[in-house]
Amino acid sequence: MQGEDVSDVPSVTEQKQPEDVPETLHACEGYSIMGDCVKSKPEQPPSDPSPEDRPDAVETSPKDVTDGICSSLASQRSESKKVAGQVCAVQKESSLDTDEDIYRDEEEIEKEKIQKGIATTEKSTSDDLKLGVGPEVDIIEYCQREWRGKTTVARKMMQGYEEMSHYFGSIRRVRGDNYCALRATLFQCLSQMSKLPRWMVDGDLTELPEKLVKKYDWIKLWRFWHSYGNKKTWVRIKECLELLKEKWCELSKIQSPDKKQASCDEIFQTEEEYYLYEAVKFLMLKTAIDLFNASEDGEEVPVFSWLLFARNTSNNPSEFLKNHLNHVGHSGGLEQVEMFLLGYALQHTIKVYRLYKYGTDEFITHYPDDQADWPVVTLITEDDRHYNVPVRVCEETSL
Repeated sequence: MQGEDVSDVPSVTEQKQPEDVPETLHACEGYSIMGDCVKSKPEQPPSDPSPEDRPDAVETSPKDVTDGICSSLASQRSESKKVAGQVCAVQKESSLDTDEDIYRDEEEIEKEKIQKGIATTEKSTSDDLKLGVGPEVDIIEYCQREWRGKTTVARKMMQGYEEMSHYFGSIRRVRGDNYCALRATLFQCLSQMSKLPRWMVDGDLTELPEKLVKKYDWIKLWRFWHSYGNKKTWVRIKECLELLKEKWCELSKIQSPDKKQASCDEIFQTEEEYYLYEAVKFLMLKTAIDLFNASEDGEEVPVFSWLLFARNTSNNPSEFLKNHLNHVGHSGGLEQVEMFLLGYALQHTIKVYRLYKYGTDEFITHYPDDQADWPVVTLITEDDRHYNVPVRVCEETSL
């Protein structure tokens, strides 16, 4: 169970999948409980006796009387606010405690408290707020911190992490917004690979946006991560592709793994990372278009391509852009079938340890599983929604 800094996730019509293909999972929505604050009515200040009734009365000006009344009322209001705040805090605490007992087991309550503590610590440092990929943590220590209970789920997670510890020494936590899958995959590609993929050395890479927009006018519906002013869509995408190519080439030349990781860390602490995600999403769209056209022409295509366009929300590349890809990073992350598309777009096999599937054939899943000559990057997930990255390889990662 992860506690992350989350922003936005779409809902997609659920499709029945073949038995041999992992089911599509959707991001779940959280909820918060807030107790109503009751504000107590301030007591009326007691009436003072008139000056004639007091033996020690002294003559008082109208201004002095008014100032005294205002001061008294301000004091009463201040005291009332303190009382109301105390009542509100007690009610909120009581409400949360009650709901925890009714709706969640001890394991979840404990984990939420841990996550709240971690979030508070992270917010204390401004640099941590920008950190896309967290520092290394021993994988067993991380597991013990995250999963302390004795439930069936906790035991399965601990067994999964223990299995992973035979191959990786540490884990790095990835910021859990709706770019999570893209962030984890791209981070592993940039921080591990020394050889450029074929699509990277293609001289037409940065010319593709203009060509495709001219052929498919609906690409102009592209939703960027923020407003780019009056630039044309294909110009913005071209700039993102150029930046991706520049960064990938720079990092591929760094031989030292530690230096490469450090350089990669810098990218994922700035706004540059979001330009890179736009470039990767465009590569995914271009790949989807190629697969769709190949299928229409009667050519053989991977099984996941059938599933990608079998959904009634993405019968063709235009609908895929409108109903799925445009939402990635904003209100949703990647679904399982789109993880296959991501692997094809980057020409990397994404090897994922799916911890909640420990003990089954799906504990380790490859996206895709039909390209033995592609480089491999490894991710970890507890729920097919949030992904972290393992580091300090204890074995050579391979298929």
